[in-house]
Amino acid sequence: MGNPKAFISIPRKEAGYRPVLERIYDFGEVEQTLNQEDRKLQASRCMDCGIPFCHWACPLGNKMPEWQDLIYKGRWKEAIEVLHETNNFPDFTGRICPAPCEKSCVLNLSEAPVTIRENEAAVTEVAFIEGMIKARPPKTRTGKKVAVIGSGPAGLAAAQQLNRKGHTVTVFEKDNSIGGLLRYGIPNFKLNKNIIDRRLAQLVEEGIIFKPNTEIGKTISGTEIIKKFDAVCLAVGAGHPRDISPAGRELKGIYFAMDFLAQQNQVIMEEKLTKPERITAKDKHVLVIGGGDTGSDCVGTSLRQGAVKVTQIEILPKPPAGKNPETPWPYYPNILKTSSSHLEGCERKWSLNTVEFKGNNGQLEEVVVEKVEWKKDESGRFTMIPTGKTEIIKADLVFLALGFVHPVHEGLLTELGVNLDARGNVAVDRQNQSSVAKVFAAGDAAVGASLVVRAIASGRNVAEDIHKKLGGPPTP
Repeated sequence: MGNPKAFISIPRKEAGYRPVLERIYDFGEVEQTLNQEDRKLQASRCMDCGIPFCHWACPLGNKMPEWQDLIYKGRWKEAIEVLHETNNFPDFTGRICPAPCEKSCVLNLSEAPVTIRENEAAVTEVAFIEGMIKARPPKTRTGKKVAVIGSGPAGLAAAQQLNRKGHTVTVFEKDNSIGGLLRYGIPNFKLNKNIIDRRLAQLVEEGIIFKPNTEIGKTISGTEIIKKFDAVCLAVGAGHPRDISPAGRELKGIYFAMDFLAQQNQVIMEEKLTKPERITAKDKHVLVIGGGDTGSDCVGTSLRQGAVKVTQIEILPKPPAGKNPETPWPYYPNILKTSSSHLEGCERKWSLNTVEFKGNNGQLEEVVVEKVEWKKDESGRFTMIPTGKTEIIKADLVFLALGFVHPVHEGLLTELGVNLDARGNVAVDRQNQSSVAKVFAAGDAAVGASLVVRAIASGRNVAEDIHKKLGGPPTP
């Protein structure tokens, strides 16, 4: 700990966002950067706590006090090396992670927490710019071959870890480009795709083989993959979206959020659209149903496409601002979150249930919503109580941002015959192995839709289990 009083004398300073009237006309990243000296000062605020709850809260177990201190001392190369010990892609998480580590920072009890997420992104940028991040191909090969199906964060993390163990790794991706959710599900204004591309260049140099436009279960059978490889890692994500079925659901103008977001990313990349119908918010009244991050991404994308008005509704009640006694420190707080997209112009409403879609000549025109209340039953569980109070929201376009139920069962999973758990995810044992020999599952496919940081952690864990199964020694 280089400056034991910094947390007292130096206030939290965030990089902030580009001006609204500038950023809503492009898809460039909205978050700005601090200069290196300011970043060092922010890193110095870490108190190097006796019990680092930030470390406890991070799904990856990142060693925050260690690399914060190294940033403060200007030892950027050592800082990125410590960070890479636990996190394959801090350039991703430094941009899109909700930072549970910051919520559990001891400073968060009474002061503003350390800017851990921003510091993570900053050290990675310094490392790339100054050539500190280099490919690390294995010195020897084991002769074992592993197939990773899916190239999202879990698949990429598993692939890199297995490759560095000396196994020959092939990553199969059904889409045109590698990256999965990172590539197609997250808008460019949060994660520029050049950030993915530079990592992919590193992975290719390390010896990982990538096969895009290859859908296992269709292009190649799952049975053939099992025969050709010594182990298979299912990292297919949780691609089955949650739906609702009010009257009028069949009207034109109602789409799943991910179809909208993926298409916009395809347009930016000048790819052939997966679905030929162009979904655009230009000159439309947009309603986003769902108050999470995906809904927020729909808000920002709609505004950039030229929507007349964007409204976002959530069935749950409005969370409190600031602290919530029901989710006390060091747990992740259930509090009101305002994203960069919300700041760009959006009406937000809570405790509204969608009861009917109405339109004319097959085209959506408005949505009927009902005010609901939430009360605890005798068991302490919250129950939704309809109030009968309805309102009409004008909407030419609706995006369903309701999360995901489980991985897609049709195709690969059905062909392989893997057992599913009660939630429809791939059932795995303590070694992350499925009911089918040689087949493992990682990320959202095994645990349900979650955070990118958890997917990376899962990919790393599954890679270790596969390595052990193939006869390799455990990582020290």
